[in-house]
Amino acid sequence: MAAAAAAATATSATIAEASGCSSIEEDYTLLDDLKLEIDKEKDTFSLCIWIYLSSSTSSPAVIIRQIHSGVEGDAPFLVLNKEKKLALLPLLFLHKEAPQSGDSTLWAEVPCVLTEFEFPLAKWVHVGCEVSTNVVRLHVDGVVVGEKPLTSFSKDDSEMEELKRLTLAGPNGDNQEVKGYVHHPRILPPASSINGHFAENPPVVLSIDYLSTSEIEEGEDGVWSIVGGKASCRRNFSLDVVLLDAFSRPVNKEMEVVASLQYADNGLPVEKPNDAEAPLLTSYDGIEFASSVRPSKLMQGRASFKLKISQLSSKCDNRLFRLHVGSTKSGKYPFLEALSHPIRCISRSRNNRAMSVAWAKATAASYPLDGPQPMALDDESPETQHNSGDSHPNPKRVKVGGEMQSARNQDDPNADHSQSNKQGDDAFEATEVGKPENIDESDDTLSDTESVQARKQNSVLTSSYNTISDFTIFKYCLGGINDRLLLLKEIVSSATNQEISNFAQQISIYTGCSHHRFPISIAKALVQEGNETWCSISKGNRQVLWKDAIFEIEHQFMKISRGTARSLMAQDLELLRRIAGCGDNMTRENFDKLWHWLYPVAFTLSRDWINATWGCISPKWIEGLITKEEAEASLRGPRGCQEPGTFILRFPTSRSWPHPDAGSLIVTYVGADYTLHHRLLALENRDLDQKPLQVLLLAEPQLTALGRVARDITMFA
Repeated sequence: MAAAAAAATATSATIAEASGCSSIEEDYTLLDDLKLEIDKEKDTFSLCIWIYLSSSTSSPAVIIRQIHSGVEGDAPFLVLNKEKKLALLPLLFLHKEAPQSGDSTLWAEVPCVLTEFEFPLAKWVHVGCEVSTNVVRLHVDGVVVGEKPLTSFSKDDSEMEELKRLTLAGPNGDNQEVKGYVHHPRILPPASSINGHFAENPPVVLSIDYLSTSEIEEGEDGVWSIVGGKASCRRNFSLDVVLLDAFSRPVNKEMEVVASLQYADNGLPVEKPNDAEAPLLTSYDGIEFASSVRPSKLMQGRASFKLKISQLSSKCDNRLFRLHVGSTKSGKYPFLEALSHPIRCISRSRNNRAMSVAWAKATAASYPLDGPQPMALDDESPETQHNSGDSHPNPKRVKVGGEMQSARNQDDPNADHSQSNKQGDDAFEATEVGKPENIDESDDTLSDTESVQARKQNSVLTSSYNTISDFTIFKYCLGGINDRLLLLKEIVSSATNQEISNFAQQISIYTGCSHHRFPISIAKALVQEGNETWCSISKGNRQVLWKDAIFEIEHQFMKISRGTARSLMAQDLELLRRIAGCGDNMTRENFDKLWHWLYPVAFTLSRDWINATWGCISPKWIEGLITKEEAEASLRGPRGCQEPGTFILRFPTSRSWPHPDAGSLIVTYVGADYTLHHRLLALENRDLDQKPLQVLLLAEPQLTALGRVARDITMFA
């Protein structure tokens, strides 16, 4: 018998419900409907296919069957074993080791090619199966993961003629344990490249762009907190969804998507109370609509949502919600749906009570703002902290070069905040001698502590200097990120440098957080240089090509950061495009998103003691512009976490001007317990005669080795 192949024809049935779907949806077929017929021509062939298995798939299970005309029943070809590892089995009548039945108890011991890892669920995976008379070989995502030598039947064996009517098909439709989808199935002749098929026509997924979120607080448990409820209290929050291919590249295809609110525990829609508003609202031209009746269209593979939640978790038995975004024409494709993190919708009144307490108190400060302040590493990831400007407890502070000043406040929304001074178990010990600077971190929130000495210092400012009204100061302190952004743009258009400096001082006093000075101090230059850069890029046009804009963006980055030897790499520019939220074209709104993140980073890199660290590329002390997920993946590695003490420096992609953490550096490292930790360095006011950053970091007992980021180059092809 000869194995098969060249001209195979996919005869998979079209899903009935997809008759009115867009071209995107027509590219995908249920796994049950897969049917590939193979004609006998050569002694080898390759099956190439993208497979998406739902998260509910159980194992063991047959994924693809082999069917032969004239033979009763079928036999497995591609299976998941009980450990959820993918196995490629021999071919019936071609290999003597081939299974004779689809019964899993009979094929479990059949010689096969087996992956060393579990097959990922709820994700597109490219599978390539090479079959010849004496070997089978398995490829996963373009990489050979194993091969198995086999024994072929004699070519004189009359039973081999049955192979010319071989069909590869999906699992039986009666098997409810396997639900999946396939994309671009092909039978290739032996000379064809499986890697070529892998790169040729990747499938797409709809995803939430977490770099685009605003007015959302993420807690340590990953739960979002959003202010909602009655119309007078709820806040707008925003996010983007993007259509990406399997290599995380944006896909420019049209599709309408709609947002809805579900319960996180069971995926059922949040009910609309009688005679009440819809639970999820969106605004168009100043009018609020139920989000379900106002879909958005993907433009260049991206759609933006500005939403409000009218239903509170407290009125739904304290259940958590999720935001669901999906295609308006087909809800059956899980890869064309996007689900947010769990959401707790809260009333703003609770935060207001905490704010009023913070404003009324004038307790002793944890440290004087006008005295020497040490470098500190924050005990938790800034990405998990508050991002909207509401009241929130300050995290624990640990100093390098001095004693620890404060511990994390325990927040009770119905009582006064308390403060304790104790050393955290995960604290970095003091190791530096000298007069350190405060590179402490604080969230964009009010604190229950204020500096008495700083208030005394500020009291010498006379009313003649304070031309910015008290109302503006209060409005800035109580506002969210977007409110502060608009206020700062208005203030810097007419205020002098001295007035802006005084305003920054007052904000730091009334919020009890010195880190609010930084976004205010750079506001005037950021706005002015941003306007000039956009004018230079756009030349009066409403939008520009991204490929034309990146040259001026990189030029400005080099100028602001005082870069001499190190420029932005292709991977850095791709991340900037994601932050901007643009495809091939960039608008002013896209540019502002990019600029508000990039300018504070460039400004940080302009400081002498950071600039030297950034310029050092052998070893590369500061990685390029990377995400939290890239840093974590690099430190985990393919076989688990790297050695304790391995660390990577990065900039938080979730912090943009005027957030006080914008432009700060984060240390992501492997702890002694082999878990990953994220600590933020705030960088203001450091004396230039201190030791270099490299020396300070390696002096810490928990940081022992510099890690490297392994980035997937296919993302940037």
